[in-house]
Amino acid sequence: MKVLLSIKPEFAEKIFSGEKRFEYRKVRFKQNVSTVVLYATNPVGLLVGEFDIEGFLEGTPSSLWEHTKDHSGISREFFRTYFAGRKKAVAIKIGASRKYARAKSPQRGITKFTPPQSFCYLPD
Repeated sequence: MKVLLSIKPEFAEKIFSGEKRFEYRKVRFKQNVSTVVLYATNPVGLLVGEFDIEGFLEGTPSSLWEHTKDHSGISREFFRTYFAGRKKAVAIKIGASRKYARAKSPQRGITKFTPPQSFCYLPD
């Protein structure tokens, strides 16, 4: 199964360059997901690529940061702000990534597309 993630364009580029090897989320997917499709938020507003999920790490925000900070692709301050008040944090370990040669309009493949606040499951 695939999942669609909304992500800032600069973070998508860091995934494709290999600088960002972990994508952080507040909750883990409930379904078995193997591939993430990236929707780059404004000003891009397009599907820009995808990556395979290599695994998940879960723990307190501070322990997760210690394990992933060298390949986080974000600042410690951004991380702290994102997980403020949370006792649990999730990191998706990014496997092989594929940047699309041409970004795609989500309206072409998803009926009544609305960018997800966090993520949404995609049909196969």
